[in-house]
Amino acid sequence: MVPRMDPRPATRFAYLHGFASGPASHKGSALSAAFAARGAELALPDLNRPSFARLTVTGGLEAVAAWAGEDDAPVGLVGSSLGGYQAALWASRNPERVARLVLLCPGFELVARWPALLGAPAIARWRAHGALAFADASGAQVPVHWGFIEDALTLPQTPAVPCPTLILHGVADEVVPIETSRAYAAAHPERVRLVELDDDHALARSVDRIGAETLAFFGLAG
Repeated sequence: MVPRMDPRPATRFAYLHGFASGPASHKGSALSAAFAARGAELALPDLNRPSFARLTVTGGLEAVAAWAGEDDAPVGLVGSSLGGYQAALWASRNPERVARLVLLCPGFELVARWPALLGAPAIARWRAHGALAFADASGAQVPVHWGFIEDALTLPQTPAVPCPTLILHGVADEVVPIETSRAYAAAHPERVRLVELDDDHALARSVDRIGAETLAFFGLAG
């Protein structure tokens, strides 16, 4: 089922980057250029608050709130991986503010997926030592605090979206399996449409398709 048309189209837009990424990510920059070509601005907030080493999901939500401000202007959010999860979570908490969502390989079930990604010994070291090194957006190894997981444990892992939502997901994604988005779309057929792409988690081969789908979904194609 195609999601219903929203009565208040978005007037402001933002791209929410993923874990170990930042505002200058390839997808964010490409989408920003695509929006600019249609005369629209795509904001690129930094979700690594207060830093990548000390980031939390909650801190990222605070960054979105700071960008959105306190007026009632409807916004459109594009989120990638962890940013996709944060976009859905922020929308679920602010249903009156979000007109539409585009989620790229959204990182639902964050806590449940990490043991499979890192392995049980790495998770145990992370908990025991209080930090585990990850490559940041520049490739530098940065110790990320265990508080990231502790914070995530307090949050819903699959927040229900309150608005029309387009998910684009690579069928070869080994970070967030495509089955996660298939199950999510099946659970919310009245709101969510899933487009499966012949790509992996980075979606590097699909940037042009993502731009076209996103602009059309937000009513900016021309």
